[in-house]
Parts: sequence; C-alpha cells; structure tokens
Amino acid sequence: MKRGVRLRSLALIWVAIAMVSGSVATLLWLRSTQSWTDHLASAQTAGLLTYEALRTGQDTHPNLNVALLSAADAVLAETGKFERISGMPQPAYVTVLSLQNNEGGLQIGAVSDVLRYPVADIQADAVPSASAQLAALTRLFATYCSDPILLARYGNGPWHRVDGSAIWGCDAAPRDMRLMAVLVALLAVAALVTLIGNTTQTFDAFAQAFRNRRFGGPDSYETTGPSELRDIVDSLNAFLEAERKQLANRAAVLSSVSHDLGTPATRLRLRTALITDTELRRKLESDIDSMTGIIESALTYTRAEMNAEAPRKLSLNALVETIVSDYQDVGEPVTLVPPRDVVVQGGRSLFMSRQGQSVVTTGRQVIISGRPVALERAITNLIDNALKYGRSASVAIETDAQTATIVIEDEGSDTLAKDVQDLIGPFERGENTDYIAGHGLGLSIVATIAALHNGALSFENSTTGLQARLSIQRA
Repeated sequence: MKRGVRLRSLALIWVAIAMVSGSVATLLWLRSTQSWTDHLASAQTAGLLTYEALRTGQDTHPNLNVALLSAADAVLAETGKFERISGMPQPAYVTVLSLQNNEGGLQIGAVSDVLRYPVADIQADAVPSASAQLAALTRLFATYCSDPILLARYGNGPWHRVDGSAIWGCDAAPRDMRLMAVLVALLAVAALVTLIGNTTQTFDAFAQAFRNRRFGGPDSYETTGPSELRDIVDSLNAFLEAERKQLANRAAVLSSVSHDLGTPATRLRLRTALITDTELRRKLESDIDSMTGIIESALTYTRAEMNAEAPRKLSLNALVETIVSDYQDVGEPVTLVPPRDVVVQGGRSLFMSRQGQSVVTTGRQVIISGRPVALERAITNLIDNALKYGRSASVAIETDAQTATIVIEDEGSDTLAKDVQDLIGPFERGENTDYIAGHGLGLSIVATIAALHNGALSFENSTTGLQARLSIQRA
C-alpha cells in the first residue's frame, strides 16, 4: 500500500499555511491602512500649501494649480452662485465655508457632482486657524471619492480656482487592499477547513465501514489518507487474515474430529447391536447420536462463521416456496402465507380534508444477494423449532426498500420472546432440555447466517404463539 503523509507533517503544513496566509492578510491590511493614512496626510498638507498659495499668490506645490477666475465667474462667485461658474459639474452640489481668524479670512466654495461635504466639524470653534481649517477641508475631500472644484478667496483678494485633484482626487487615492486581505484570510480558512475535513473524513469513512462490518465483510480494507490511518488499516487487515486462518484451522480440526469419530462411532453402533439388554442398547445408541449430532452442529456453526459460501443473486420467494413444499411433501403442517398489500398514507391535499391512500402490491419477486445454502439452513432450523415447540408453522416474507424479513410463526407455543432471545448464544438451551432433543447451536447458526447477510434474528410474541423474524439486507 502506498504510504501517505503523516499527520505530524500535515499539521506542520497546516500551521505553515495559517502563518503565511495570516502574515499576508495582515501585511495587506496594514499596508492599505498606512497608504490611506499617507493619502489623507498628503491632502491635509496640500490644504496648508493652498492657504499659503492664496495668501502669497505664489505656487507652493507642483501638483496644485491655482488660477484666477475670469471677471464673469468672479462676479458669480461673489454672489455665491458657484454652480453657475463655467466648467462646473452637473448636477452641482455646493458647500460654502467661511473661515475667519487672526491670520486673515477665507471664503470657500466647493462644488462636487456627488455630495455636499459635512463641514460642521471644521468650523472655527473646532480648528484654531484658517490654514488648519482649510487643511481639514482638503483632508475631507480626500476622504470621499468626489473630485471637487475648489473656489477660494483670501481676505478681500481676487477669487481663485484651485485644482488639486492630483492630490485629493479619486485617482490619487491608494488602492484599498483590506477587502483582499479579508479574502486571503477567508480563502486560507476555507482551505484549512477543507484539508482538515478531508483528513478526518478518511478516518470517519473507515470507521463507518468497519462499524458496519459483519461476518460477511470484505477480506481486507483499503483507504486513502495519512500514513497513520494506513498503518491502522494494515494492522487490521493482518488481524483479519489471522482470524480467517484461525477459523479455517478450527473448522479443519472439527472436520477431522468429525471424520475420525465416524469410524469409532460406527464400531460402537455395531457393538451396541450385540447388547441383549434392550433398554441399555437404546440408551447407548441415543448417546452415540447425541455425540455425533453435537460434532456436526459445531462444524456447521464454524463453517457459517467462515463464510465459505459465495453470495449470488437469487429469488427469496422461490427459495422459501421450495423449503415449504419440501415440508409439505412429507406431511408436516407448514404453510406459506401469501404476501399482503401495503397501504401507504399520502399527504393532505389543499382540496381535500382527509389523507389520500395508495396500495403497493407486494406479490412481486424479492431478489436478494445471498447465500442460498446458508439461508436454507437458517430457515429450516427456524421451521424445525416452530414444529418442535408448537403444533404448526407458517412462513411469510415481508419487505421494504432495504431489507427482506422471513417470518416463521408457530402455533401453540407458550414460550416468551424475551426468553428465546437469551438462547441465541452457542450451547444455550432452555428448561425443556429433558424432553426435547437439541444441542443448543441451532439459533446460534441462524444468527450467524443473518449476520452474514447484514441482518439479524429476533423474536416477537404473536396471537397464536411465537414469531421468529430473520431479516437480511436485500443488496
């Protein structure tokens, strides 16, 4: 089996992925935050330089373009009609701000096609100087992607048009990488969850397969996943192989014992025939029959454990009908109960107050994947028990989507289901051992055969006696 990566290595890889992705996400977040902080600081500095340019009439920054308004536009600005100045965007949202302090007053009109700026926080009572107030305004410009046109006049001087879009405009804003940082973190988490989920799923899948294992399970298991799981599977396969060899050796020993005891048993029978005492001869013959019966039952039980018979597709109806016919041919009171139609309740309709019903016919053939010889032995054992402890036996088949159940019901038995359930173990017998022959392996053999078919043997009390239910998986 190909080796997988060990869990320790996988854990180190996962930790490395988490650390790298966390570092990348953090770096992107911090870099984006720092770039945005620098952008706002640059816009704020540009506001200070704009104030100096308006005050001195000289360019103070290469990316600031301060130009005089035309006479017509200056008249409009003087009357506060900033939106009518040439070159203004449409629609035009005008923000008017008057900055007065000891340094000299500023009259400002900011025209944007997006919004009016919230300038309540940068009034004179919040920011001490006019230059600082203008710096706060340009910082506010950079906060919004709006590309405003700034119209300003220092004191009683002329009106100027200030173009600083290269500093506080949308195109100057840095790329926001915080969303990408979140996506990197989410992708890393999703990848880790997927890797961990896939790894644990291999353990869960193998555990579920082994949990559902019956005597008819596979000879060995294969799996993908980490090296530790493959080591576990290898160890389990080795254990199953040793168990199969042990069962084979036990069956071989029992078979040899059964064969070797055949000759002395035959000699005992011949010598018993020479005994003139009839009662003594009968007791000896009974003991010999009991001894050979126990050996044959133990051999049958071991062969059932070994799962020697290969499963194949077969008709359960035909198998049960053949068994019942064989009993009827020799005059035994065994009957086959015909299948009953199943009534399925439907849901309530919007147009009817009562539930609808449909009838599912169950008379079709029940096809299963099973071991016909083993199933015949199990059904025969249950019918023999029904005849032994009751006056008659009836056989029926019940089915659903996953299982098929052979129901053998006796008549006149006063045994309780819970008492019989305790007798399924090997060599367990009830209180009637003195007057009913048996070796205590019949129900054990039936339960083992049921397990071979991923089913179970159970008992229920019925109106006529006792009901044995042999359920098997249909596929």
